[in-house]
Amino acid sequence: MNRGRVLSKSLIYVLLALGTCLCLFPFYWLLRSSVMDQSDIFVIPPIWIPHDWLISNYKEAMTILPFSRYFLNTLIIVVLEVTGVVLSSSICAYSFARLRWPGRNFVFMVILTSMMLPGAVTLIPQYVGWAKLGATNTFIPLTLPAWFGGGAFNVFLLRQFFMTIPKELDEAALVDGAGFFRIYSRIMLPLLVPALVVVGLFSFLNGWNDFMGPLIYLSDEKLYTLALGLQTFKGMYNAQWHLMMAATTVVLLPAMLVFFLGQKYFVEGIVMTGLKG
Repeated sequence: MNRGRVLSKSLIYVLLALGTCLCLFPFYWLLRSSVMDQSDIFVIPPIWIPHDWLISNYKEAMTILPFSRYFLNTLIIVVLEVTGVVLSSSICAYSFARLRWPGRNFVFMVILTSMMLPGAVTLIPQYVGWAKLGATNTFIPLTLPAWFGGGAFNVFLLRQFFMTIPKELDEAALVDGAGFFRIYSRIMLPLLVPALVVVGLFSFLNGWNDFMGPLIYLSDEKLYTLALGLQTFKGMYNAQWHLMMAATTVVLLPAMLVFFLGQKYFVEGIVMTGLKG
């Protein structure tokens, strides 16, 4: 190996290390602030390593508000949302990729076009519709839409993955007497695991971190999610930043754990989805 190649590889590693440090810096600031007194968080010059590690901030943050209830509410919403998204988007994607029916390509084009529509445009009509149905201040607006299509992006992602599966599998199953639903459930879904994990991870992170949806539809504090619970640390004139940082760290842990457990399937699903258009 020549000297120039060694230098280029070393430079790449140095740039990657710097990029990693930049990406991890906000997380370090979060951890550092979560074990400090509020008066020391925004001191100039900043205190990079806390003098006193106030682990009690975590206990106080978890007991000052009913975070166990917030956690349960968030878990209910996320489980219903992820289940609905995975099932409905995979069924829709199977229909667009494998079944032939009039207007299929046109409908798929319309669904893709809907991805270009800003969420702010549909925000008010959606709220008015749910309000007329009497579904505000419930989990219904946050969970029920996931069971009707699962989102245009997820349908597109899974359709692309379906396109990589040889059609000979469908034809052989049809010859053996299997119906379309049996082919979908017994043959396609097991092959779709990496892509389903990608969709499930996106849906989980979206539901776990969602702030705008619960803020709009939930008014009863007993129905608050973790994202709304964190907001309560900010008052009109003051914010308990040390407690908010501690609570945020605890709230981040489940999302990080789920991501690391599904990282292998996540990368595999993203790579294989783009193999065939």
